[in-house]
Amino acid sequence: MADGVQTPLSSERVREELNRVLCSHEFRSSKRSQDFLRYVVEHALAGDTDILKERTIGIEVFGRPTSYDPSDDATVRVKAGEVRKRLGLYYSDQGAQDPIRIELPSGTYVPEFHAAAAPPAAAPAVEVPAPVPAPAPQPAKAASSRLPWIAAVVVLAAGAIWYLTRPAATVLDQFWAPVLQGKQPVQVCAAFVPVWSYESSGGQPQPQDYTALPDQFVGGGDLLATSRLTAMLTRLKRPYNVRVGNDVAFADLRNGPAILVGYSYTRWRDISSQMRYFIDGTRRPVGITDNGKPTQWTLPDLPRDRHTSEDYAIVSRVFHPDTHAMLVEIAGILQYGTDAAGDLVTNPDLMAEALRDAPPGWQSKNMQLILHVKVISGAPTSPKVVKTYFW
Repeated sequence: MADGVQTPLSSERVREELNRVLCSHEFRSSKRSQDFLRYVVEHALAGDTDILKERTIGIEVFGRPTSYDPSDDATVRVKAGEVRKRLGLYYSDQGAQDPIRIELPSGTYVPEFHAAAAPPAAAPAVEVPAPVPAPAPQPAKAASSRLPWIAAVVVLAAGAIWYLTRPAATVLDQFWAPVLQGKQPVQVCAAFVPVWSYESSGGQPQPQDYTALPDQFVGGGDLLATSRLTAMLTRLKRPYNVRVGNDVAFADLRNGPAILVGYSYTRWRDISSQMRYFIDGTRRPVGITDNGKPTQWTLPDLPRDRHTSEDYAIVSRVFHPDTHAMLVEIAGILQYGTDAAGDLVTNPDLMAEALRDAPPGWQSKNMQLILHVKVISGAPTSPKVVKTYFW
């Protein structure tokens, strides 16, 4: 049996368990987690544990190029941590009685397979001794006097079990805690992307051949980020309203917490431009400014089709003085950055890595995170934080 397989279990039984795990609620919602777990289990069963390395998994499971450098892209490490958590949730509930357990120990990508503990064997038959006279019954008062103590012990034990098993607040929970206070619905606001329609009138293109379509299209990255955010709010059982483009007025932002996606293109961009870091699409090269001054976080060679190998994004969480409400703003220079930023603010592992060096008390501070995103084959990789600002 392969390294990491701790008990002499047949491959067929392990694959049956793998199918149960992959069909569970914990894994059905994440194809990438399914692909990761299936890959490492199959290679472990085949004895190919020597190839279960971060770089190989990144290339073969997540489509990274052969030049992939794990030190610049934490996708595999983050996904491994997520798979470990999903396995823990599965075996603590739906899979608690499964005959086999699949585990992925920390610090390795080689899974382990363990047979569930067998129930204790029945005790051998023994000669039944002669009956012993029952003791004299105790007074009812003595029995009843013990009941309050028994009840107290039960209550204390239940409280201890709850304390030890309650879910710990993750960094992601702490990030969203100030935003999700109160009972007002969260406004999730996606921006329209300005598009121009062209119909030739013959000859050279003329200005009248172009028609502005300012309120008909939402960017792909904005759509993906909005989908992740609404899925998270649904999971948290938090009410929300989705607003798009011109359906959002300044008054809406004063009625409760709001999440602005792709805000640089909207009419409320003035709210964002007041912050230290801001995506200024009017500059060339387009990029992020620092108090109105240019920075190195730009896209100087941006082609007209906007297909690029990198992007930058800003994640802001502030109590805004104009709206007197909590705002979370998520925007990339292009759709890739917005997509990656939406992944960051809904993924516990990515958020924990992003705020690993945050100052004490960051949970109650305003913040801005500057993200750099590599783009491979038209898809963003896990974002890397290049600058943080707390106040």
